[in-house]
Amino acid sequence: MTITFDRAVYINLLADFVPEVITSEAEYDRALAIAEPLVANRNLSNEESKFLSLIVTLIEDYESKHYPMGDVSPHAALLHLMEYSNTSQADLVGSIGSAEIVAEIVDGKRSIDPIQAKALGEYFQVSAGLFI
Repeated sequence: MTITFDRAVYINLLADFVPEVITSEAEYDRALAIAEPLVANRNLSNEESKFLSLIVTLIEDYESKHYPMGDVSPHAALLHLMEYSNTSQADLVGSIGSAEIVAEIVDGKRSIDPIQAKALGEYFQVSAGLFI
């Protein structure tokens, strides 16, 4: 299967949000407003996915400097992302395991293994390291 990438489509996405280091709360809010609908969309094109990855990197950089969180547990990160993206346990079935396994992970009764961390990273379009 060949993955296509249309540079013209990507450039059009960039035209709405010129990527640069976020230096103010207003720029941060604007980046979040652009990223949120993309995060909620589970059917992103290759161009949208790459664009979202860029915006998230800029947002994470700003947050790490202005809103340091310290260490967040993988479980807490998962719960936060699920709430933020309105993801249910049923949405994760198949990606990280059966309904029973997903329930145990969400309830904190089972830890997230490296394969599940990778799947969660892909699902939420964040670093898998967040779940390890």
